[in-house]
Amino acid sequence: PKVATIRRLAEELDEDPDVLLAMAGKVSSDLRDIILRRPRLFADVLRQLKEMPDHAILRVVREVRDGRWYANPALDDLHEEDGAMIELREDRLVFQFPEVHADAKCRIEFQRTLRIPDDRRHYPLPPGLGRFPLNHVDDCADTVPAAWNEHGGVFLPMHQSEALWLNFSGTYPMAVKVAAGKINAVTGQGWTNELSDRPQDYLVVPDQRWLDGFCVKKGLIRQFVAMPLGQGYTAEEQLTRAAAHGGLQIVVSPMQGKRYEEIQREREKERRMEEEKPIGVSEKMGVYEGTAPTLGLASGGLMFQEIYEDPYGFEAWDTAARSRCFVHLLNSLQFLVVTGAEPPNMPPTAEEYTNAGLPWFEYYAGDREALQGAKQLADLDSVNTVLRKKGKGGLAGNRSVLPKFVEKLKSTRVRTDDF
Repeated sequence: PKVATIRRLAEELDEDPDVLLAMAGKVSSDLRDIILRRPRLFADVLRQLKEMPDHAILRVVREVRDGRWYANPALDDLHEEDGAMIELREDRLVFQFPEVHADAKCRIEFQRTLRIPDDRRHYPLPPGLGRFPLNHVDDCADTVPAAWNEHGGVFLPMHQSEALWLNFSGTYPMAVKVAAGKINAVTGQGWTNELSDRPQDYLVVPDQRWLDGFCVKKGLIRQFVAMPLGQGYTAEEQLTRAAAHGGLQIVVSPMQGKRYEEIQREREKERRMEEEKPIGVSEKMGVYEGTAPTLGLASGGLMFQEIYEDPYGFEAWDTAARSRCFVHLLNSLQFLVVTGAEPPNMPPTAEEYTNAGLPWFEYYAGDREALQGAKQLADLDSVNTVLRKKGKGGLAGNRSVLPKFVEKLKSTRVRTDDF
């Protein structure tokens, strides 16, 4: 097949296009051009790397590629631990742990979406409208807010009062901690690098496919909505009385390699037993599949979404192999100044989207237990409430809607739609 066909196939399968091209005996044209510019140097490099183990090559790539991407471990910043690796690939964060297991990979992307009405009603899942563009802080070190250089990481542009959700993909089990302004999105507690099971302060991927907001009650979240720091809107400010961090903080810990292998053997045994059953026999099975430049995340409208309990047990996670990243949120009005690129347009309102006859979504995993939610997160004032308390009349584009087309998602369905 042609290179363009292979690239489209890679996008559809959520696979690395370079891997599929190699399987077809092809090399990406940009790689060929790079080698042809300095053939003697790259020929020497490739021959020197030929016999090196994967983890050693990954370490070299990491050091060459990212420069100051890794923060000083002596500081309370976000960085990778030894043996772990974070790549920024096609606007996704790719976490890899080759020293734990060859399969230990997890991808996280940040989806643009509708801001659901903040009206005390409960809404189904809104669609994904495409990935936010991600940029290395180090690539724009002279133009980003100075404090960001201490953390490194990546950044994305958001309009004020725009919403987002996190999309997780991969088959290797991972424990993922997510915080907004160093406030844990599951428990409402302050930030720590370590996992905790009392209460559970992390998501389990790939069981948890998405995270749209703060876990306020069993089966309910309040949507992540971007607002400027320093004006009292964000979860961080309401719970700590300070506007020090903003953005998102993510820590990923893989399952122990030995435990993963045990689970794989158990699943293979179950698969073979399933194949031997007579037709018609079935059972439930787990499924895998004012314009301040810095923004923080505040509470928006209420949405049906379950945050699942850990089905593996706390001892399953290799916490020594954790990998961390700071995701900064940049006001879209500043994005052009910082990067020289235009930010994405503001998404449609929930009313515009619903009136166009486009689908909302439902997803429930009946065989999994959901967490109860955190009272301190449930007690946060939403953006609309803060605006009213300030005498500003409430959010624009906040008219209530009645979704008429709600699609029930199966395990393999992608939660996106075109507008």
